[in-house]
Amino acid sequence: MASPGGGRFGGRRAPAQRPPRPRREPAGGSELSARLLIAVPAVTYAIAIIAFSELWFALGILPLAIIALGELFDLYDEHEPVRLAGFVGVTALILAAYLGDGFHVLLTFVAFFPVLFAITLAQRRAGTLGMALTVFGVAWIGVALAHGVLLRELPHGAGIIVDILVGTFVGDSGAYIGGRWFGRRKLAPGVSPNKTVEGLLIGMFTALLATWLAGTYQDWLSGTDALLLGLAVALAAPLGDLFESFIKRDAGTKDSGRLFGAHGGALDRLDAVLFTAVVGYYVWLALL
Repeated sequence: MASPGGGRFGGRRAPAQRPPRPRREPAGGSELSARLLIAVPAVTYAIAIIAFSELWFALGILPLAIIALGELFDLYDEHEPVRLAGFVGVTALILAAYLGDGFHVLLTFVAFFPVLFAITLAQRRAGTLGMALTVFGVAWIGVALAHGVLLRELPHGAGIIVDILVGTFVGDSGAYIGGRWFGRRKLAPGVSPNKTVEGLLIGMFTALLATWLAGTYQDWLSGTDALLLGLAVALAAPLGDLFESFIKRDAGTKDSGRLFGAHGGALDRLDAVLFTAVVGYYVWLALL
């Protein structure tokens, strides 16, 4: 029997028949204050792992990857994802990024398939849907965060990661505030009912501006390059946000987890980063 968190896989239930479970939201200023309260330790942690070294960055990213993947698996637990294989996969991808380069990340992802199959046979539970869900999670979360590790190892990579994170999270706050103050037209009501076109545009502008302003403190980054990086962040971040919203909507839940209390789980906080880290890596690689 499918559990209440059932998803689109296997056609067991249509998402429209399973509205998201309600979440009690604080109103107005208290919502913004709670966001800022959560942001302080998160920013502190991010600065610490970025500043220390490439190794510490990889080790700091790893638990976030495992937690986020575990949250995804919890959303679709009835499909029996191959959890052990998934955790091994994201760990191997991040280590491959730290020890090697993009080729080694790709090679590790290809090698993940026989490992997945072997563990699936050993478990004697998961089937095709479980394996498909596991591959999806490893590709979405593991490959994306491996690109973050690859970016950290490029020249001035630490500074570029800071710029990307500033643009991503300031843009998210801009979209939230802009949507609450000026939002009139729904952006994608079937995916995320609270998002508006006005919030999207304000969020994109603030992401572009924040990335550019962050770049002005780095004498090795030209204003033009900072604008190009900011444009990439502004385009990728809302897509990453909507992508995760679609997955949660399909699973019939409001949040991916409770790591951050009323403000969701690790996957809720990293959704945009999973897109901007990849885009930022390739944009900076092209600009070098």
